[in-house]
Amino acid sequence: MNISEAAIVAWLSDVKNAFVVAVSSPAALIQIGVILAAFIVARPVGGLFERRLERRARGLRTSAGVLRLVVATLRRMRLVVFVAILWIVRLALLSANRPAQSGLIIAVLYLATAWLVIGVLTRIIRNRTLSRLVALAIWCYVAVKVVGIEHPVVTALDRMAIDIGTFHLSALFVIKIVAVTMALFWFAVFSGNFIENRISRTEDLSPSLKVLLAKLAKIALIAFAGAIALRATGIDLTALTVFSGAVGVGVGLGLQKVVSNFLSGIIILLDKSIKPGDTIELGDTFGWIRELRARFVSVITRDGREYLIPNEDLIAQRVINWSFSSDLVRINVEFGVAYDSNPHEVSRIAIEAARGVPRVIADQAPVCWLTAFGDSSLDFTLRFWIHDPQAGLTNIRGQVLLALWDAFQEAGIRIPFPHREILMHTPVEVTRPERRPPNHASDEH
Repeated sequence: MNISEAAIVAWLSDVKNAFVVAVSSPAALIQIGVILAAFIVARPVGGLFERRLERRARGLRTSAGVLRLVVATLRRMRLVVFVAILWIVRLALLSANRPAQSGLIIAVLYLATAWLVIGVLTRIIRNRTLSRLVALAIWCYVAVKVVGIEHPVVTALDRMAIDIGTFHLSALFVIKIVAVTMALFWFAVFSGNFIENRISRTEDLSPSLKVLLAKLAKIALIAFAGAIALRATGIDLTALTVFSGAVGVGVGLGLQKVVSNFLSGIIILLDKSIKPGDTIELGDTFGWIRELRARFVSVITRDGREYLIPNEDLIAQRVINWSFSSDLVRINVEFGVAYDSNPHEVSRIAIEAARGVPRVIADQAPVCWLTAFGDSSLDFTLRFWIHDPQAGLTNIRGQVLLALWDAFQEAGIRIPFPHREILMHTPVEVTRPERRPPNHASDEH
């Protein structure tokens, strides 16, 4: 390991001595007092502004991202007031021609301003822990630049290294590659989400084409960001050819299901067999598609359950798409009436009752046919059409059956139930068995 501990200790000693000299002068003590006074005043004043302004900010009609930034700024009102006081003090010293007596104030002012701006802007990141880590890393970089110790810090980090052949792996290189890679990938994902939102608002494209273009844009941006990150950190792309064989084996063995689902998703989007909003039936699952992902399809059922069905299942299994080419769906309702009913009148009443249900469309008129002479009833089949299968099928059948019941009750048409008759050709004497008195003698033993 190529680490010079003596050099690091000497550098830390120099930093300590410089700090002691900087804060031991009378001018420095005055500036420290001004900074502490500004901090003490900023806490109650900032808290007062925060309570009053945050309630008003909640009522703003704007996008969620802008509202998040506004609330993040208001929650840092103490820091905002602290920075404002330091700016006023700095301007006052400049107007009094005493810039030399404000060096420590300027340094604290720049560091506080940087922490305020970085803390607000990193609120774009939804993950709180990641947001704080990114804010701390950026602020440390700015602090090193402001204090003026960039060169010693870079030298110390570069000396903390391991030489692997001709490759020099240092702490500085690791920090650089992690920072550049995270920044580029975050920008790629952010740009992909922005493009996806813009594509989803386009009315000229079909839903399947919107999802396909959004996914291709995200994949291209992430691949491009990875290539730029490797080039920016000085890694030769040709060196990755060594790992191509291992990657191929890993994909073939461990990631075959992932790759299969990904390719199946691309095929589904290309052939437009399934798109967001379609009502499908796969096995015992009946619902409508909420979202198409790279690995699975999100299907929401009528009872509120959300099934994540792998894309491969939609390719390999038989899927019933109730709204593939048309939203119209025909539903059958079977019922029976008594034999003393007029079948012509029953058909007319059933059709009129179905037309009175709101979800039954009028363009496709309902029909009712006598289908069989049953054991105890005349059997009919009522057929009608709806255009919103995602709203449910059982509920519309129930509404039509209730409408038939009300119409038949009003018309005096009976709905029979099965009767069973037992004919006994040979007289049989039915006797009741005699009850034997209880045996008290046995109870005594």
